[in-house]
Amino acid sequence: MRDAGKIVAEVLAEMEKAIREGVTTAMLDKIAEKIIRKNGAEPAFLGYHNFPASICTSINNEVVHGIPGLRRLKEGDIISIDVGTRLKGYYGDAAATFHVGKISPEARKLIDVTRTSLQKAIDTMQVGKRLSDLSHTVQVYVEHNHLSVVRNYVGHGIGQEMHEEPQVPNFGLPGRGPVMQQGIVLAIEPMVNIGTWEVKVLNDQWTVVTADGSLSAHFEHTVALGDNGPEVLTSSDPN
Repeated sequence: MRDAGKIVAEVLAEMEKAIREGVTTAMLDKIAEKIIRKNGAEPAFLGYHNFPASICTSINNEVVHGIPGLRRLKEGDIISIDVGTRLKGYYGDAAATFHVGKISPEARKLIDVTRTSLQKAIDTMQVGKRLSDLSHTVQVYVEHNHLSVVRNYVGHGIGQEMHEEPQVPNFGLPGRGPVMQQGIVLAIEPMVNIGTWEVKVLNDQWTVVTADGSLSAHFEHTVALGDNGPEVLTSSDPN
């Protein structure tokens, strides 16, 4: 899973370099698939429940599951890229939100808060803690910053399947759910909106957007609970 995660991290690093005004989301998808296959892995999303691409590209008010296509990025956009890989029967999954050129202070705050909420959840992932302690940590931090946590979509366990039990919500009371033990691997993924937490699905049956049209950000890591606490398997940090 470390090896699958490293490939995911490489894709996201290359996405950050490639994202600029005028680039289409289909171009980003092509770059991502080339990197995944070059490393001997398969794009986990391609064909998953008939999803037609290797990555999800969700722009501005799109929360998750945006389908790459001919849409060109423009100055001021934010775009969430979600990447999954399968390598030797194991999965890696991560996401990040990037900006195109100069963005509004509100968009910058949204990205920063969402990224930090993920890190706070990772820090909370300790042996003996309850699963909902992670959920509560995200919700408290996000709402303290006057933003909203999406409730319809959640994180998940991951291993030999892309989505495994348990579900990992980004909201809820602490002290509930299973006790975390060494060896558990979770895909933790806060999705945060500037406006309401409510969302809807577009007619393509994939793209999830905010109900009020407000901006949304998404960050995700695959995290294992090991001997020394949480280990991020999808980090580009060599350490």
